[in-house]
Amino acid sequence: MNNNRILVVDDEKLISWSLAAMLKKEGYQVETAASGKEALQKFECFKPILVMLDIGLPDVDGLELLKRFKAANEETSIVMMTAYANADSAVQALQDGAEDFFGKPFNLGAIKHVVNRVFEKRRLKKEVDSFRRELRKKSDHDKLIGNSPKMIDVFKMIKICADSDAKTVLITGESGTGKELVAKAIHYHSARADAPFIEVNCASIPENLLENELFGHEKGAYTDASKMHKGVFEMAEGGSVFLDEIGDMPFAMQAKILKAVETKRFRRLGGQEDLEANVRIITATHQNLPAMVKSGKFRGDLFFRLNVMNICLPSLRERKDDIGTLVQYFIETLNDEYGRNVLGAAPETLEHLVRYEWPGNVRELRNCIERLVMLEQEKILSAEHLNAEIMKSGQAEEAEPNGVIRSDLAGEHIVIPATGISLDELEKLLIQLALRKSGGNQTKAAKFLKTSRDTLRYRMKKFGISDNGKEEEPAGNGSGAPLADDAPRPARFEAFD
Repeated sequence: MNNNRILVVDDEKLISWSLAAMLKKEGYQVETAASGKEALQKFECFKPILVMLDIGLPDVDGLELLKRFKAANEETSIVMMTAYANADSAVQALQDGAEDFFGKPFNLGAIKHVVNRVFEKRRLKKEVDSFRRELRKKSDHDKLIGNSPKMIDVFKMIKICADSDAKTVLITGESGTGKELVAKAIHYHSARADAPFIEVNCASIPENLLENELFGHEKGAYTDASKMHKGVFEMAEGGSVFLDEIGDMPFAMQAKILKAVETKRFRRLGGQEDLEANVRIITATHQNLPAMVKSGKFRGDLFFRLNVMNICLPSLRERKDDIGTLVQYFIETLNDEYGRNVLGAAPETLEHLVRYEWPGNVRELRNCIERLVMLEQEKILSAEHLNAEIMKSGQAEEAEPNGVIRSDLAGEHIVIPATGISLDELEKLLIQLALRKSGGNQTKAAKFLKTSRDTLRYRMKKFGISDNGKEEEPAGNGSGAPLADDAPRPARFEAFD
């Protein structure tokens, strides 16, 4: 969309023609109108950035027209012109929002200077806004951090989406995994970085207000619509719209989003014409959209439109190798935020953090480190201030009421009686389990046990174990009699699927 449009409103044809000719020569797009009625029509369809408005029009007072233009779009710049300039009208025009005011006859060179100054002012404002967005981006402490293979894949997809200017991107993942950070990374590493990035949480806005938030409304569209209001799609012109929690969007609203995605156009509430949507649409959800499509809770056609480029964020428990890096990063950023000088986390603290499953993902980890930084009095984060849930999670041993000790080892459940078990018996049971899991393949079983095949065969012979993991001869109970099937066994392994 062009941003150099000027509407000249004057009933004197010679003045309109001379102004239009001069401005076109300067590279501006120019339309003219000879009356208030024509000016209103052209204002609606031409959407000028600047209006050069005569006060003395044949059908309406120019000051009244100024108010109507500003009510329709307060960002439009207005320069007033009149052959009967006086202090009162000039003051009134400036109070009502005019950029400048000058009388006739006027010098074309002076007009050129005024117009150039108006557009230069708008350009500088845009640069300042962009600079502020860049500062916010740089001061945003929470960045995407990780060296795990799954995060490397995420980084690659972000670069692809940013470089290719993908118009629709769907980000999926559990709550707290950083979906908003991915959306911002796509925007700020793309050619759209200088344009707005606007986020809308589809779950937090009532259904009856969501359409107005996204698409805006015309003046008079409903009872309280006293003036035109731009929606997110219009305000984000040239940039990105981030629709978070798209899975919670009302079903009726999904059809209107589908139209915007497919046609790149939308219509304000109460509007009569479609507007261009020059935006990238980034959506995110923690929900299972394919399952929602099957159950009829989400439109299949919209899902397929949004799912052109998909970035699936792993949970923190799927990339625990990144926890140490994340912890150090959060410590450094929180030091700046709270004026602390914490150097790092104690090994014991990191052990507890790695064992915990983190249902709240990276967000929960950051909150945890923030708590530790605030409470810790020393230079190293100790485990002292970890909450009880993190402290007890994933412990190697848990005592049960019946005196039996349970432990999780590499996904296998071991039950050890309180009376204890010999290392030989434990070793024999590990070999039996490995052979059963490998289907009797000694090479695979040796890999499970991280030993050589020769060592495994030696120990199988030592304990009298066959390839299927069974004992070659019945084991006695100390009196020569076989152990009964229902007799209590010293240990038990249960393989979890």
